[in-house]
Amino acid sequence: MHIQATWLGQAGLLLEFDALRVMIDPYLSDSIAQTDPKKHRRTPVDPAIWDVQPDMMIFTHDHRDHYDEESARRFLTTGRRITVLSPLSVWQKVRGIGHHNCVLLSPGVEWTQGGVTVCAVPAAHSDPYAVGVLLKAPDFCAYVTGDTLYSCRVIEAIDTPVDVVLLPVNGEGNNMNASDAARFARAIGAGRAVPLHIGLFDDMTPEDFPFEGRLVLPLFRACALDRA
Repeated sequence: MHIQATWLGQAGLLLEFDALRVMIDPYLSDSIAQTDPKKHRRTPVDPAIWDVQPDMMIFTHDHRDHYDEESARRFLTTGRRITVLSPLSVWQKVRGIGHHNCVLLSPGVEWTQGGVTVCAVPAAHSDPYAVGVLLKAPDFCAYVTGDTLYSCRVIEAIDTPVDVVLLPVNGEGNNMNASDAARFARAIGAGRAVPLHIGLFDDMTPEDFPFEGRLVLPLFRACALDRA
């Protein structure tokens, strides 16, 4: 199975497996700037992203840069039925949009579709319902942490080898800083790690992440995730 990843900015991702397109936490509007002008979008959105037809959408928690209703509605009101996986804080909102298969995620819940198993794991974040997800394909596992602090409880929940972890490194908003994110990646035994949650509202760059297996994804350009 070939896996491609596209970084959508902030923590947004598009993961493409052979028979499954998974969109995670897309923040493609500038809605946060309406209430906090300091957090305006610094990088433009590639308009081609609106043509993507995801088979599955995952929202890790109910913060606007992860569950942005303006962005979500663009994909959930096309008439296509999508599998939407989210924790309770988001599930209560998103199930009112369209007629989708809305699956309630909590740690330990698994969902298999298109040859990929999504496993919800804990996150240590200010939304008590926040989760991370392991996406398991044959001979490959990607771990999208969602927003989280370094936590032994979270680390202990990762009971499978992780090929690549995609994680926040900005150190604000109850997220790991770059040093703790590097420690986290080592603690779970990930060979590669993709820094997220940078560059949209701040001046951080991927090079600020001190991890020997750092993998930098360019914005809005698909890259192979299953190749070292």
